[in-house]
This record gives sequence, structure tokens and C-alpha cells, in this order.
Amino acid sequence: MASPYINDQTARTETAAALGRLLADSYMIYLKTQGFHWNVAGPQFEPLHTLFQEQYTELAQAIDEVAERIRALGPKAPGSFSEFKELTSISEETGAPAADAMIAQLVSDHSTASRTALQAVAAAESRGDVATADLATQRVAQHEKTAWMLSSLQERGN
Repeated sequence: MASPYINDQTARTETAAALGRLLADSYMIYLKTQGFHWNVAGPQFEPLHTLFQEQYTELAQAIDEVAERIRALGPKAPGSFSEFKELTSISEETGAPAADAMIAQLVSDHSTASRTALQAVAAAESRGDVATADLATQRVAQHEKTAWMLSSLQERGN
């Protein structure tokens, strides 16, 4: 039996709004990570340059999947920088901080995005939208993994 959610446009719009916030957070992290990739310097240059590229490449795919899910729900996906800035919980970085500060910002940002994704999971689950809940759950796991990997770079050997 089909879920009543399929025909409930208000519920679909509310779920899409939660995904819009996740899309904005993801895009801002993508943009920041790519900027860090371009501007990292110092003794950690090579591994961080490579790591940041891997991370922004993964984010690009995720951004597309989240935006397409929003469209599948019906609403227009946010697609402008002004919309992203309005919806995001991630602060913009306009400078080129030291490598350790880049890592610290990204740990914080991925933790924030994980919480935003978890809110999207809750919104979707409360409305019976298993497809959106699954997508957002995958984003929780990926943001948590990325935060863990980056925070491991901050640890000092004992």
C-alpha cells in the first residue's frame, strides 16, 4: 500500500526544506574545502591538497543527489549563493588560514552538517519518507566519518 505521504504536498515541502538546509551546508563545505585545496601551504601541503580534493569531489556528488531529491519531492532546489548563505549554518571563509586552522574549521563544519542531516532524517521519518531518510542517513554517516578523519590529523602522538 502506498504511503499517504506521496500525495501530501505540505509534508513533501517541509521535508524538502530540511533537505535544502542540508544542501546549503554541504555546498558551503564544498566551497570551503575546494578553497582550502587551492590555498593550503606548509609541510602538510601534499597530503592535505590530495585529501581536500577527495573530500570536495565526494561533496559534489552528494550535493547533486540532495538537490535531485528535493526536486523529486516537488519544490525547486536552492541553487544560488544567496539562497545557500540564507539557509546554511556553516560560516564562510574568505581568507587562507594555516593548515591546522583549515582542518579545525572543516571538523566543525562536518559536525554541523551531520546535525543538519540528522534533522533531515527526523523530518523525513516523521512523514514516512523512507527515500529521503535513507539519503540523509547516508549524509550523517559521511559527515561524521569526514569529521573523524580530519580530527585524526589534529591528534598528537603520545
